[in-house]
Amino acid sequence: MPSADLVLTGATVRTLDPERPYATAVAVRDGLVVAVGDESDVRDWRGAATEVVGLDGAHLVPGLVDAHSHPVWGLEMATGADLSAVTDLAGLRAALTSAARVEEWVIGYGLDHNAFEGRPVERGLIEDVLGDAPAFLRLYDGHSALATGAALAAAGVSGPRSFTQRSEVVCDATGRPTGHLVEHAAMELVAAVLPRPSYEVRRARLLELLTEMAATGLTGAHVMDGGDLDLVEAVARETVLPLRLRFAPWCMPGADRDDLDALVALQSRSGLHWRVGGVKFFMDGTVEGGTAWLDHADCHGQGTEAFWPDPRAYAAAVRQLHAAGVRTATHAIGDAAVRHVLDVVAGLGPTGHGAHRVEHIETAPDELLPRFAQLGVAASMQPPHTAYTRADGTDEWSRRLGADRAGRAWRLRDLRDAGATVALGSDWPIAHHDVRQVLATAQGPRGAASARAGLTGLEALEGCTTHAARAAGEQDVAGRIAPGFRADLTALGVDPVTAPADELAEAPVRLTVTGGRVAHRGA
Repeated sequence: MPSADLVLTGATVRTLDPERPYATAVAVRDGLVVAVGDESDVRDWRGAATEVVGLDGAHLVPGLVDAHSHPVWGLEMATGADLSAVTDLAGLRAALTSAARVEEWVIGYGLDHNAFEGRPVERGLIEDVLGDAPAFLRLYDGHSALATGAALAAAGVSGPRSFTQRSEVVCDATGRPTGHLVEHAAMELVAAVLPRPSYEVRRARLLELLTEMAATGLTGAHVMDGGDLDLVEAVARETVLPLRLRFAPWCMPGADRDDLDALVALQSRSGLHWRVGGVKFFMDGTVEGGTAWLDHADCHGQGTEAFWPDPRAYAAAVRQLHAAGVRTATHAIGDAAVRHVLDVVAGLGPTGHGAHRVEHIETAPDELLPRFAQLGVAASMQPPHTAYTRADGTDEWSRRLGADRAGRAWRLRDLRDAGATVALGSDWPIAHHDVRQVLATAQGPRGAASARAGLTGLEALEGCTTHAARAAGEQDVAGRIAPGFRADLTALGVDPVTAPADELAEAPVRLTVTGGRVAHRGA
């Protein structure tokens, strides 16, 4: 018998494998689990070169996966001053006064819409504290930004623009840009002229971030963008990535057949611990930005249009990719957006079952819930997003939607009860990447969702393991601890199924193993 590369003993193993739910020891060889059982089952796998790790009762579970993250593209989003702690306009102005300059620019991220205290997002609110410095501030949702006049001038933006996607350079009645840039194409006008770090800096930041993620117990992430694949490929040739990354490059409105063929061709790109596996669409934007596609307008009269100006073109693109065997994930926050995606998948017939997913689903009426299970559409949801709302409904998200729709927020419990696959993630850098917080918040949603029952500890764990694997079509190789499955493993100091949520959020991470390699070793 060949020897194992790694043997883990003395653990409380929760395998999520119906054939053998519990064990105390695991053996790993060539990146795969080769034995699961007790000490006697792994004894013969030990050899001179085998690393043996005693876990002393730690709780070993299948490797935790963030089902929606942006660890490469997000490095650009999370640049400059962290404004996530800003709660009001005075705090924003104070933060910008002391913010460091990056090649004369003030760049910030994570800014909460609520900091504007109900005012329109307008550059005049901050320009006097910045002098002549150009500034570009990303709001926390990643779908809007505030740019000063100097920044707009540097990008050559002096008035409204037309886009193939639903984006806007917001202007006042005179045609003067207010600085509010809504959705990706509008933001990119200014983002394209921002200072860009060197390859060496980006490489170091990527490895640092992935190492930090592994330290929370993460072994993988479904990356909902194309990122900088050349950077990932280069770094993966130089070292072993601490996390397994699965990319879904974007398909945006205006994409023609050649663009779609190029996305199909991208599916062949891969390396050790990374691969392209799917395509990401946007059916709408965000509630706070007024771009979520809703059945009925929000309180500002917004939210009645799709991100794809012609939703039929979205359906045609999904059909072409589906025919080529490509899985899709679609950002859909509003009820109308969610309904349209489900309708498109239904139009694919039986072959569409299990091959597609919806991201976010922040508000949905009762009649849509059973369709997820009926169509095999995975619900990919981000429990930490609930922290951006307030239980009393005074936040921007809740005010825009109104009480009825806010009462149908983040229906984790209801979707699970309806039989849906519910995969969980953070949406980093929109929320923190710590997977322990994802698990804990799934059990106790906050804000507008706090009145709704959360998931059980087991269901939350499944959301980052078996259900995450199912959402990626990897249920036969990932999400369980069983012979022949990937050796992606997480060892925590508490049982993630039975521990109180507050303890789980701070649980010691004893060991993170990705592809049979120890990516993190706790104290």
